[in-house]
Amino acid sequence: MGGESMTHTAPRSGGTGSGPVGSRTGQRLSGLAVALGLVLFLGGFAWGAVVYRPYTVPTSSMTPTIDAGDRVLAQRVDGADVRRGDVVVFKDTTWGNVPMVKRVVAVGGDTVSCCQDGKLKVNGKEIDEAYLAEGTPAEITGFPTVNVPEGRLFLLGDERGSSVDSTAHLTDAAGGTVSRGAVDARVDAVVWPMNGMLARPTGFESLGDLSSPGPLRTITALVIAGAVLVLGGGAYGPLAKGAARARRAGAEPAGVR
Repeated sequence: MGGESMTHTAPRSGGTGSGPVGSRTGQRLSGLAVALGLVLFLGGFAWGAVVYRPYTVPTSSMTPTIDAGDRVLAQRVDGADVRRGDVVVFKDTTWGNVPMVKRVVAVGGDTVSCCQDGKLKVNGKEIDEAYLAEGTPAEITGFPTVNVPEGRLFLLGDERGSSVDSTAHLTDAAGGTVSRGAVDARVDAVVWPMNGMLARPTGFESLGDLSSPGPLRTITALVIAGAVLVLGGGAYGPLAKGAARARRAGAEPAGVR
């Protein structure tokens, strides 16, 4: 019996089953993360599509705020909600009946004139227009006081030397003003190149409340959070599988006696 030997084989950890890898709780949490991520990701895009409209600005009349060829996102708004300092997209038959992008510098009931000390004056107050290029006067040539009728807007481009704006229509019946109803949207951000949200026009704060930024930051956060959850939840299975392989490789093999 001395030549007799016995072989003892230890069972392999984890087996060779083809079922889901990882704990049952982990699988459920990863599935929940993917589902929630898809809701946030797709919901954010859907919200953005409802609230915003993309535009490509064809001219340099709004430089340095918006350059020619820049892609912007403009929030759909009612013209009644437009305030001083807003950059808006509008269409007016007198101005060619094509979408145009300009900045609102005065609203119905305001008086606006230029220039005093090189600055725009609205309701007797000189406006600090920080969005203009440094050293640029508010207008190359001045214009007399304009009384903006109720329900209308007075608009200027940020590139005052070349912008075809309200100053080019002063002799029109509306005195260069545009109806609030002509406004389709308010520009919130330049997205290509990625210059981000427009700076707040703080020079108008002394005349009244400014518009609040749209929900673009919230929408962006939802899309990013959704993408992270989808990727994180989807990665659980491969990570758990890799961890299981590592445990099997590290297990001590059975000996032969």
